[in-house]
Amino acid sequence: MLNNQDILSTLDMIGKQHLDIRTVTMGISLLDCADTDICRCAEKIYDKITRKAKNLVSVAEAIEKEFGIPIVNKRISVTPISLVAAACEASDYTPIAKALDDAAKECGVNFIGGFSALVQKGFTESDRKLIASIPSALSQTGIVCSSVNVASTKAGINMDAVRLMGMTVRETADLTKDADGMGCAKLVIFANAVEDNPFMAGAFHGVGEPECVINVGVSGPGVVYHALQGCKGAPFDVVAETIKKTAFKITRMGQLVAQEASKRLDVPFGIVDLSLAPTPAKGDSVARILEEMGLEVCGTHGTTAALALLNDAVKKGGVMASNHVGGLSGAFIPVSEDEGMIAAARSGALFLDKLEAMTCVCSVGLDMIAVPGDTPAETISAIIADEAAIGMINTKTTAVRIIPAIGKSVGDQLEFGGLLGSAPIMPVHKFSSKAFIDRGGRIPAPMNSLKN
Repeated sequence: MLNNQDILSTLDMIGKQHLDIRTVTMGISLLDCADTDICRCAEKIYDKITRKAKNLVSVAEAIEKEFGIPIVNKRISVTPISLVAAACEASDYTPIAKALDDAAKECGVNFIGGFSALVQKGFTESDRKLIASIPSALSQTGIVCSSVNVASTKAGINMDAVRLMGMTVRETADLTKDADGMGCAKLVIFANAVEDNPFMAGAFHGVGEPECVINVGVSGPGVVYHALQGCKGAPFDVVAETIKKTAFKITRMGQLVAQEASKRLDVPFGIVDLSLAPTPAKGDSVARILEEMGLEVCGTHGTTAALALLNDAVKKGGVMASNHVGGLSGAFIPVSEDEGMIAAARSGALFLDKLEAMTCVCSVGLDMIAVPGDTPAETISAIIADEAAIGMINTKTTAVRIIPAIGKSVGDQLEFGGLLGSAPIMPVHKFSSKAFIDRGGRIPAPMNSLKN
């Protein structure tokens, strides 16, 4: 039972502490849209998405107004297109990306994800076609997002795919250089990708999912930061307990919105993703939470331990609030989307290597990292390989969303605006990884994959 204090506390979270529902995402299966003719396939995709998601935005807006809870984004995720388009005889899947873009815009959503392939153990011909189409697709569409899963704990790391994705990121950056590499901001390379992620750019609707589903991603770094201000100097046991209680409240709100959207849209409720997703707004930063624990600046020694505590406490609090927690669920550390991370990178306290260490204990991985425009493709591939290894060995989802800033170097900055924020360009190692990446093949799965 809620008391007056609980209600006032929640209102304060929304009004002053940046608490919001980051996304209501509708997952849609497109498996029945397969066709040998790519134009017919694209038409089927457009028709199904606009039919299934026609009321998504209006329903989310009505819930937002009635409950007084901000819902920042409305999104769609679809079956990985490499599966849907496998029957197509065409070699370029860009027409399907355009159909996704058109359908998403017709529905009024912010992003659509699922121009994706799962190649952790090898390629189908359709996978190769999709990856080859990514630069063209992302440069010719506005709100389509793409992802490729190159590794898993069960399969190991597909190093041929890692090499290919380094080149794909470079080509995408070149084709979207006039937009500060925006295409790369819509491209994620995963290890252990999950099927029910509501967050972009990595969302897709997995083959184990129902025909249609509602997944909700919550947020609330500002709420956690505010809560920790009440326990200055307290031991870490108290810090962890405070975060757990706060995560419980945040997740409860997410479940309320998810269940209401599910009922009104007559679509099953899938999961609540209880990730702390920051924004560039002051007071809505994961980095500032870590600093509130006692770090002078995010990136200094102790940062990884602080992030581990935060990530674990968020999960523990969230799973008590909902039986259906899923997606990524934890703390995100996207550099360009977090005001505190941006400040730490500009001050010289936060570097790529430290971010990599932090990804061992947080949700996802190296996210929205801008690097110099002359960074070689094989260096990008090596960064992907390192992050995939962390995910593979630790049985967790990791990812890389990296943006080569064409024509720019360390000290410059990319400006995306909105939730994507601004990215200071970070240095990379000058030494080559080319001979390592050129080996190709597969890095075998680790011993901890043998759990049957």
